[in-house]
Amino acid sequence: MTAAFDILANASLWEAVLRIATPLIFGVLGALVCERAGVLNLGIEGIMTLGAMVGWLSVYWGADLWTGLAIAVLAGMMMGWLHAMLTVPLGLSQHVSGLGITLFASALAYYLYRLWVQVGDLPPTIEPFRPWPIPVLSGIPFIGQVLFTQMPPTYLAILAVLLVAYILNRTPAGLALRMTGENPHAVEAQGLNPVRIRIWAVMAGSGLMALGGAFLTTATFNSFFPTMVQGRGWICIALVVFASWRPGKALAGALLFAFFDAYQLRLQTMVQGVPYQLFLMAPYVLSIVALILVARRARVPEALMQPYRRGER
Repeated sequence: MTAAFDILANASLWEAVLRIATPLIFGVLGALVCERAGVLNLGIEGIMTLGAMVGWLSVYWGADLWTGLAIAVLAGMMMGWLHAMLTVPLGLSQHVSGLGITLFASALAYYLYRLWVQVGDLPPTIEPFRPWPIPVLSGIPFIGQVLFTQMPPTYLAILAVLLVAYILNRTPAGLALRMTGENPHAVEAQGLNPVRIRIWAVMAGSGLMALGGAFLTTATFNSFFPTMVQGRGWICIALVVFASWRPGKALAGALLFAFFDAYQLRLQTMVQGVPYQLFLMAPYVLSIVALILVARRARVPEALMQPYRRGER
């Protein structure tokens, strides 16, 4: 029991928490942006998978790592545009369209991978991002190792939280986006176009989702395999509710799930005689419990999943 508590005092645990949380941060921010505009994007799992493949493949073909991330974002935005076209102007079911995007994007990623990559006994690899210690700050005991020896995309994820929070809460564009998810007819009365706002919001959110997937192949791992997202997209959908559609709480939710995941990995090496499946299941069970406790007080955007048709009330 003492050893289990000793893990909490180990800086490597908290360093891993931030690293594991990084793709979740990008994913939950992307889902949050879509839903604050009134569109549920269940295509996140497939978009993250496609982003992982496209980002990795770009680097494999000779692009630098940052270019690979940028191309992954563009691929995600294209999937977001498709989802937005089906659900916003046409008003089709956001559930059906999102699930269709997940199936289509996942299958497309695997098809293109098999088409363009020669796979032998071992999967081809790239040179991934390496930890980038920030001078001076990384030398601070404990905190320096946890916060300031991360990989560059992890720093980018933290900046993305601050940027999304600032845009949503402090800018006219953010106000228009939030009102589109609450009352698009009021937005129309102000001379703005709710359809256009929703389309751009879904594209931007999908780009963030793909960035989370690309982190897996360009930083966490150095190769691609079709099942590597492993349900992270669905966790992000749940974390949006946990966060009550607020970027700061979204960061806290991603870190909470990452803590459960990192902690169970270390407990597996200490506890004998317990099936490892129980440890793998623990982060999801604990996240569901936390979601249940918080979601009852969550306030859903009024126009979420409601089709907007101009002139209708």
